[in-house]
Amino acid sequence: MAAAVLFDYERLSLRDVRSLAVLNDSKQHTPEARDELYPLVMRAATRAAIVSRCVRGIDSRGLHVTNVAALRDALVRVVRPGTLCLTDGFRVPAIGHDQRAVIDGDETSAAIAAASILAKVSRDRYMKRADALHPGWEFAAHVGYSTPEHRDAIERMGVSPLHRRSFQSIAYQQLAL
Repeated sequence: MAAAVLFDYERLSLRDVRSLAVLNDSKQHTPEARDELYPLVMRAATRAAIVSRCVRGIDSRGLHVTNVAALRDALVRVVRPGTLCLTDGFRVPAIGHDQRAVIDGDETSAAIAAASILAKVSRDRYMKRADALHPGWEFAAHVGYSTPEHRDAIERMGVSPLHRRSFQSIAYQQLAL
């Protein structure tokens, strides 16, 4: 998942500004707090885009290339002439607009933090739906992160159609897949 958010700071209400003041890196919020922030971000945003990519695409192109392309697609959907695109840590090629890569951007930029919330909540919701379609891997519990329970499920059941075959991690090297 990748997301982009455009705020028109001159049009935000005082209520929106106050509700968004707690924005931070999505990983710094509890799942419940992220769920509460999601509709606030959507209401305050002038434009928002959430883009997802499938496992086959990630496996064929690689995770970083796929992530950059998804972020590019999200940015292109929200950007307007004269907009400075802020990205979290790295530049996105070929968007045709001014941009700035902000190190730890989700900790310093409301727009980047808001996009982080939208992407994380969307991914968690997807993983909860995937849990119902692919029982046994407990996707709703670990939402795709490498936890001992996730590794145990893979060892027991093998990989699901949602698992990346190209994923290389020390956490998974001990598994006989």
